[in-house]
Amino acid sequence: MLAPVSWRTPPRHYGPWEQVTSLLTEELVARGVDVTLFATGDSITSGRLAGPVARGYSEDEAMDARSAELMHAAHLFERAAEFDLIHNQADYLPLGFSRMTDVPIVTTLHGLSSERVLPVYRQYQDRVSYVAISATDRHPGLTYEATIHHGIALDEFPYDPLGGDGLIFFGRIHPDKGTREAITVARASGRRLDIAGIVQDREYFEREVRDEIDGTSIRFAGSVGGADRARALGGARALLHLINFDEPFGLSVVEAMACGTPVIARRRGSMPELIEHGVTGFLVDSTEEAVEAVRRIGEIDRRACRAAVAERFTVAHMADRYLELYRSLIARRTAIRSMARFPLDQGAGSKAA
Repeated sequence: MLAPVSWRTPPRHYGPWEQVTSLLTEELVARGVDVTLFATGDSITSGRLAGPVARGYSEDEAMDARSAELMHAAHLFERAAEFDLIHNQADYLPLGFSRMTDVPIVTTLHGLSSERVLPVYRQYQDRVSYVAISATDRHPGLTYEATIHHGIALDEFPYDPLGGDGLIFFGRIHPDKGTREAITVARASGRRLDIAGIVQDREYFEREVRDEIDGTSIRFAGSVGGADRARALGGARALLHLINFDEPFGLSVVEAMACGTPVIARRRGSMPELIEHGVTGFLVDSTEEAVEAVRRIGEIDRRACRAAVAERFTVAHMADRYLELYRSLIARRTAIRSMARFPLDQGAGSKAA
């Protein structure tokens, strides 16, 4: 299992790719799968831990990100013959090593960072099996082996039947995530807004967010992880996810619903896949619709939010799907090797071995 090396696996507070990688790894190990996790040296796993990168490059400004990623991927592929299958969760760079082994390779696309990297994925799609994390995130120029939604550890997000009076924004402070829009909706609704997340775009934060934070009606908690994450999400009346891009998945959406908190989201990307309009939240197309959704949020049964996650978005469900894919790819490789060893003779009177 090849994790990213931006953050520790699992992350201390932020790192969605690392979080999903950790959850899947731990579930596979619990089911008796022999997993070697290639991650930062300070990562924590019940499987075997490997990797030359001591810590995440986003946690150490002295590190060069590309150098760390290159050493990390190369280390795994130098050991490729030890494994039955390689699962790459670390974006496109490892694809460049994929023709150096015949071991089956799965790559989960956690969303294309840019159309400019698409040629890399196209170059290796005949060698690597791609997994999309939502149906709407499947790029028309690529071939996918499966669509597998992320899953969460449900017991880490306790159900809160009451919630609170305030709203919450949970995610990167970035124009894509709609932090400014969440502030506007909260003010128009007359409700407090708690903002939690890393500041990814400092200029945007300074220009659109910082002066709105007053510690009373608009509060900023920074990045929140662990049990505090669940308490913050469960203690809200609704999660505002007013995105300005096509969200590939949206872990915080599922985590909020697991706590019983409904979600008000812009109707973009994966949101219609995750949220059932009028049942687990509201899908909106404008600020005005979002304000109206806040007014109507009491119509949502918090139990329905929890039930939807339990049915569709657990780590067990995610692991089931990946194991099914792994077995299929390993069986395919075995069949190809068998045919290479005992090729069919097309001559007269020949028969298969």
